[in-house]
Amino acid sequence: MSAEMYEDDGAGGDRHMMGRRRLSGKKLMLYILLPLLIIALAVGGLYFSGILGKVLGSVGIGGAPVAASAPTGKEARSLNVVYYPLPDLLVNLRSDTPRPAFLKLKISLELSNDDERKEVEKKLPRVLDTFQTYLRELRPDQLQGAQAMFRLREELLARVNAVIRPIQVKEVLFTEIVVQ
Repeated sequence: MSAEMYEDDGAGGDRHMMGRRRLSGKKLMLYILLPLLIIALAVGGLYFSGILGKVLGSVGIGGAPVAASAPTGKEARSLNVVYYPLPDLLVNLRSDTPRPAFLKLKISLELSNDDERKEVEKKLPRVLDTFQTYLRELRPDQLQGAQAMFRLREELLARVNAVIRPIQVKEVLFTEIVVQ
């Protein structure tokens, strides 16, 4: 009887192989490759959106919290700034129409330290005069849109840096802009 159990007549082997089928190419893609692709795209999207970096950045290996590092480079420079608000500027703009146009600006200057603030205070009349003479030559249509505000910021930054040289203003910040 034991000899009969181990004999293979050929038919039994085929039945055994019929139970284990191989996956076709379409099923392989549908059930294995497609979910892996979706997971990879989701992880990549989370990584590039910054969500995954925040989650992984706050927890280290083994669940231990990660120590915050000291600011370096540009971050360290941005911590040591002083803002100097200029007096409000109200300027009559150049206009081709009989109706006058006005520009009201509130500006703050970004400086590196408090010593530079004192130097800017000494030269404040010259800074205001430079701004007034430039702004009076503008027309209302030159102040429309984001590009116009960017150009205005760059012009004012260049002019203030020329007046208060050797001190350098880092940035000209608009607090309020009204064109009427």
